[in-house]
Amino acid sequence: METTRPLSRNLILTILIGVLLVIFFSLFPASFFSWLWNRLNVFATVFLGIFIEAVPYLLLGTLASGLVEVFLDRDQMSKWISHRPVAAAVGGAFMGLVFPVCECGVVPLTRRLFNKGLPLSAGISFLLAAPVLNPIVILSTAAAFGWGGMLLWRVGISLTIAITVGLVFSVEKDPSNILRPVLTLAHDHHHEAPATLAEKLRQALLITADEFFEMGRYLIIGAMLAAALQTFIPQSSLLGIGSGPVFSVLVMLVLAVVLSICSTVDAFVALGFLGSFSFGSVLSFLTFGPMVDIKSVIMYLQVFRRKPVAYLVAIPFMMSLLAGVLFNYLQP
Repeated sequence: METTRPLSRNLILTILIGVLLVIFFSLFPASFFSWLWNRLNVFATVFLGIFIEAVPYLLLGTLASGLVEVFLDRDQMSKWISHRPVAAAVGGAFMGLVFPVCECGVVPLTRRLFNKGLPLSAGISFLLAAPVLNPIVILSTAAAFGWGGMLLWRVGISLTIAITVGLVFSVEKDPSNILRPVLTLAHDHHHEAPATLAEKLRQALLITADEFFEMGRYLIIGAMLAAALQTFIPQSSLLGIGSGPVFSVLVMLVLAVVLSICSTVDAFVALGFLGSFSFGSVLSFLTFGPMVDIKSVIMYLQVFRRKPVAYLVAIPFMMSLLAGVLFNYLQP
């Protein structure tokens, strides 16, 4: 006589969870599922838009990181960048003219430059200034607003913020208090440098691939968070409270974080706000957004300790807010 085998505990638990889910979802009307399906479609569209927009620049930044690792040594870095705080901060900010990277690509590149001995103040200034000062963003801003005040003030204020934050961090003499303990990649060991140019290029491409996949996962997380906020928090609720010289700037700063638009195209988005928001509000959007958004903050956390990241967010926020409010009062 055969004996029946008792159901396993995992199977019983699975069946119980399934029944509870059926009961739970049966409490919602059919219109809810239609709304949820539409929201999920919007989420997927927004996520893919952010991700596809950012991936080429992340790839460009990781490629630059690989080339820096293979072809640049600490002695060359010391010759190019001064270790005096003011000179280092200014020099780091203007490095953005050389590297055409946005806020996604600049993070892995800055991390690699820190490994090569870049002074802390120069690295911070470069990290914040490069997404605005790179040639692609300058041209896109000029295409949207012309070669006039908006472009000049965007570049000028971004430089001011980047250099100021770099100088703030220059008071810290021990970089280990600012940077994460391990900045080098898992495969980084002290091997002999490749002898030929072809071998060096191959090594640079391997580093590019490893770093692209390492930083790419944080880009995906940031893009998903930004897409979720855009999907489930109506922008009209933010725009509705954006009246007044101060609140309008605050609303645009929040939008800069929530939208997480790549700095290479954010000028065209900002142009659409110009009819509804003041010059100062749009300017604050264009200065703060490339420095701090959801995906870049997540990537910052892979380079810096948590407290320094809080400063990297707070100081540009306060300075962008101040600049926007001043413009709203002086140029209403």
